[in-house]
Amino acid sequence: MLRKEARHTIALALPIIIGELAQMALHLIDAAMVGAISYKQLAASALVINAMNIPFVLGIGMTISVSQMVSLAHGRNDRQKVSHYLYNGFVLCTVSAVLIAALLLFGAPLLRHLKQDPEVVELAIPFMRLMGLSIIPMMLFMTLKQFADGLQYTKTAMALSLAALPLNILLNWLLIYGHWGLPRLELLGTGWATLITRTLSFLLLALVILRHSTFRLYIAVSSRQWKLKVKTLRELLHIGVPSSLQIGLEAGAFAVSGIIIGTLGAVPQAAHQIALSCASFTFMVSMGLAQAGSIRVSNAFGAGDSFKINRVGRSTLLTALAYGIFCAVVFSLFRRQLPLLFNDNTEVVALASLLLLYAALFQISDSTQAIAAGLLRGIKDVKLPTLLVAVAYWVVGLPFGYLLAFRFGWGAPGIWIGLITGLSLAAVFLVFRFLRMSRR
Repeated sequence: MLRKEARHTIALALPIIIGELAQMALHLIDAAMVGAISYKQLAASALVINAMNIPFVLGIGMTISVSQMVSLAHGRNDRQKVSHYLYNGFVLCTVSAVLIAALLLFGAPLLRHLKQDPEVVELAIPFMRLMGLSIIPMMLFMTLKQFADGLQYTKTAMALSLAALPLNILLNWLLIYGHWGLPRLELLGTGWATLITRTLSFLLLALVILRHSTFRLYIAVSSRQWKLKVKTLRELLHIGVPSSLQIGLEAGAFAVSGIIIGTLGAVPQAAHQIALSCASFTFMVSMGLAQAGSIRVSNAFGAGDSFKINRVGRSTLLTALAYGIFCAVVFSLFRRQLPLLFNDNTEVVALASLLLLYAALFQISDSTQAIAAGLLRGIKDVKLPTLLVAVAYWVVGLPFGYLLAFRFGWGAPGIWIGLITGLSLAAVFLVFRFLRMSRR
């Protein structure tokens, strides 16, 4: 029975995972193409990604509320509500996207106050402004993607994400290196390529949802349901705000750890970014499983099927455990080869190889905690899990890592041990919380 449920969840998750991996591949390709110029450019890219990660994932958390409420209404066979949640969610996420973009645009000069390498900072500031602008089309794309995913139509966004890969590579090649008579923009070329790719992806997905027959039932009732309601916005915020905080607490811990490591120099920062990029790539699979599990649990929650909630949850957690073990083995075996995909500086490669061993250690807990958090969102249990995550990362993990890095002189590996500790505690907290709630 659990094996059957696991297969259903994986089938739903697979297009989501492919889409997430395609999005992550864009970042990896950017890092690799910029890293080929110099490790200073790679370090500047890493600084921006770390600095904007917290506000960005807060925005992504808001888009998650759309899939949760759409899935709940879909479980009740209420297409009127599905359309209503789409419109209100889109407006809410648009406002959030504009606010986040403004924060990043006007906050870019703050990078000068983070005690980073001055040359790295000057490269990073204009790049951060471009990436801040690209947040708007990215969040709008994610909102529409969450709507389609909530209805369990997960292949639409996947196809567009895959199509964006060759476009982004071509634009990078043209703008980073200055081919076909275009100016050589180096790191800024990556920013322009990202902005153009994200804008086109959003426009194409919007066109599909508005015109395709698959979504016609929900667009047809727009004249009655596309109205803002305070009650609906509150429902979305009830899921979106804790989800944003929960994801932001984890991403924030990684972002702050990257900024702390940046105070140790450009080499540790570049090595950290390489190891984190690899870990983030594998994490996208966990995110896809978490979202699929959450959608299926939310659908069962809307239908009032508590037995199915338990089955889906347990089978998804077992899948997370198996996947985490697989990733740990891969990272351990290929820790010396993977850094060479990003940079050939001897010091950077050596430190990145060491950090990949630590990344291998937290693959199991990282996958498990992400999926447990998604399952809890599916049953609308978000407040206490957010508090538990805050304690794991910010009260235990980061302070412990800082202590090891600076008081005991362990440097970057000390920070990573702190991250492992925080992730492991979060996994234990969230898994036990879901098992307890699902038994109710």
